Amino acid sequence: MFSVIFPGQGSQLVGMSKELHAKFDTVKKLFNEADQILDFSISNLILEGPKDQLDLTENTQPAIFLVGYSIFQLLKKEFKLDLNKANFFAGHSLGEYTALASAEALSFSDTLKILKIRGNAMQSAVPKGEGGMVAVLGSNIEQIEKIIEENKDKYECFIANDNSNGQLVVSGNIDNIDKFILDLKSSSIKNIKLPVSAPFHCKLMKKATDIMTKEITKLEFKDPKNILISNVTGKEVTNASLLKDLLIKQIESRVRWRESVMLMINRGVNEFIEIGPGKVLSGLIKRIDKSVKVSAINIEEDIRLININD
Repeated sequence: MFSVIFPGQGSQLVGMSKELHAKFDTVKKLFNEADQILDFSISNLILEGPKDQLDLTENTQPAIFLVGYSIFQLLKKEFKLDLNKANFFAGHSLGEYTALASAEALSFSDTLKILKIRGNAMQSAVPKGEGGMVAVLGSNIEQIEKIIEENKDKYECFIANDNSNGQLVVSGNIDNIDKFILDLKSSSIKNIKLPVSAPFHCKLMKKATDIMTKEITKLEFKDPKNILISNVTGKEVTNASLLKDLLIKQIESRVRWRESVMLMINRGVNEFIEIGPGKVLSGLIKRIDKSVKVSAINIEEDIRLININD
């Protein structure tokens, strides 16, 4: 049994999918379509940069989606790999949108447009410099929840991503994040402040939720061809109207990635195929369960190593 997974923000790099774009018409065609849909050359931004523009959330989100979706379609159309045979689809935060489009629950055009809006809404939900995120390493969720709860009179922080065993991300107002980091240091818990400009996946994103509620409500969703695992619940979802509701909640909710992966493994999945730039999710899954097989597809050689038809 296998699952297809799609990465989120942070996986981007200038030149991602360059080899595939140069060689395959399926990728070129989708990149050209995206330029027309968004009314600017996102393809040039992906392939040539500059990095500071690609790293803007409103550009990063549609860019990562475009790369992942293009690779998915390439596998399907030119390599005849039927990834819709997968037992589950899942994506990390914005990667959930790539999963939805690949499972044909949302159109390519609508997904690109909504991610441009989502990126902009999330970027501007909190004034620049007022919010932050910190990665917490080598601890567990119970210990971090306890620190946050015991110090709630001093500061307000939120677990934004439960990524894997020993890797969490916490969001909050920058002053509160700094106070939280002092408590981590006093407990000898390793942490890394992340180079982000907003505190994603917590209630400080309410303005973004308000915008996305209006925009997502306008979209036409279909029941997905594959069973999706929701970031918000860490559980299976197959219903179009529930997908809409969960995508709205996703903006402020914890990304339950560890729980999602554990659910898939407990349902019998022993292989994960990561589609999109980088290998971030592959690394997280190996931390969760070393025994499962993990593949990441970024270049043609990666594709030739995949065999799901036997």
